[in-house]
Amino acid sequence: MKTITKLGLTTLVIITLLFSCKKAENTSGENTADYETTDSTAVSSSAAVEKKDSKQKFIRTADIKFKVKNVVKSTYAIENAVQKFGGYVTYTNLQSNINSQIKTKISQDSILETTKFSVENNITIRVPNTQLDTIIKTIAKQIDFLDFRIIKADDVSLKLLSNQLSQKRSAVNGKRIEKAIDTKGQKINDTVEAENSLANQKEANDNLKIDNLSLQDQVNFSTITLQLYQNETIRHELMESEKDSAAYKPHLGIQIVDALKSGWYILEAIFVFLLNIWPFILIGLGGFFLYKKYGKKQ
Repeated sequence: MKTITKLGLTTLVIITLLFSCKKAENTSGENTADYETTDSTAVSSSAAVEKKDSKQKFIRTADIKFKVKNVVKSTYAIENAVQKFGGYVTYTNLQSNINSQIKTKISQDSILETTKFSVENNITIRVPNTQLDTIIKTIAKQIDFLDFRIIKADDVSLKLLSNQLSQKRSAVNGKRIEKAIDTKGQKINDTVEAENSLANQKEANDNLKIDNLSLQDQVNFSTITLQLYQNETIRHELMESEKDSAAYKPHLGIQIVDALKSGWYILEAIFVFLLNIWPFILIGLGGFFLYKKYGKKQ
């Protein structure tokens, strides 16, 4: 009976522990899911999303800085996503910045080079205005830590309307000037002034048209500026060390042979030099013997 009671208590304890562990796992899983959802939507935005029937026109821009696990892989993933949704990359600057570099000699012919560096990339992309939020949500999957996210939406509908009205007025004025030139332009000076005025009018009209096209392009394609970086990376590389100058000296036997050759060359040079000055040597010897023979007698 006691054995059965102990067995029942043990079973009850095991079941309780298993139930507690399962509950803890479910809670942890829910927290993780909540975190991932929060992290993936942290940079998304519905700021100034245009409705189909809306007359407002917005220039939307986004500026995001965040840390990733691998800058190179994240860069490729972002570029592929941008291309997939009809956008394009206008600027990318992927680079590694060396923070420190240490060389440690570990043997007579080997050096261990330790390099600490950080990888970063600044990217500018243009995406269709209707795909901005989708692109940003796709980019959010690469985020390990978000530094900041800035999204701007500038309403340029009035600016576009103003340019259009100015174009119409400019076109009307241009036609009137052309008509005046054709019907009333009799004097050369008046004609020249009218032609210059017409040229200025057309130039102003062209500038307004270009400005409108630029604004419309910015409305149609949003600009996203990304700053990617990752944790500092440490790289170890085993390199061959440079030998000392003494290591390149020849053996003793070779040095002895070279010394004998050098001495012989010096001896030859001295002999040739003496041959070149033999007249002076002969005169000197003659003078010495004459001095010795007659000088002592005197």
